[in-house]
Amino acid sequence: MASEHVQPDLRKCVLFDVDGTLIDAVDNQRRVWARWAGRYGLDATEVYRVALRTRPMETFAKVAPDQDPRQCLAALHELEDEDVRSGVYAAFDGASQLLGTLPSGAWALVTSNYEHRVRGRFARTGLPVPRVIVDAAAVEEGKPSPVPYLLAAEQLGVRPESCLVIEDAPSGVEAGLRAGMTVWGVNTAVAVAGVHRHFASLREAVPDILAFARLEGSAGTG
Repeated sequence: MASEHVQPDLRKCVLFDVDGTLIDAVDNQRRVWARWAGRYGLDATEVYRVALRTRPMETFAKVAPDQDPRQCLAALHELEDEDVRSGVYAAFDGASQLLGTLPSGAWALVTSNYEHRVRGRFARTGLPVPRVIVDAAAVEEGKPSPVPYLLAAEQLGVRPESCLVIEDAPSGVEAGLRAGMTVWGVNTAVAVAGVHRHFASLREAVPDILAFARLEGSAGTG
């Protein structure tokens, strides 16, 4: 019996990091870490310097080795949640146009943060929320592991090679590359090592991202 021919899914999907890519949260992160450092009598500048390069549990081990890391994390989460409720957030220029043009099934968010905070920030900035959000609670291995991006592709129903990753951080770029995806960097003065293309701003990348998704000149279709 002849095998049935299965038409491959030829859709192109875009997977976005959040902080630093769509949402400008640098001041918020600095403020949260400063408040956290104040609770433990630590130097805020040094704590933030470490936090930029390590995950929270690793940061605690370096800057507060005598403290219970679980209590440190609970304090950080409390401050982060408060900042989502009361902090001032801004979307990067071009984010609203871009996300408003892409159909909900053609993009996803892949973040090291938690979904409730992402939704809170998006509500504050007026950005649309996609059907698929892969957050820190969805995976056991975070970036630079490829697992978060591979899970997003699976949930969207597309192959990894059909996905474009938009990132600003080295760990996220590495994750996208290890997942076998096309990776473009945005919002950095210098290209992150490994990116296939580099854009100084998200706004600059918008036409090319829409073209990748085959939406150039046909907004709202797909």
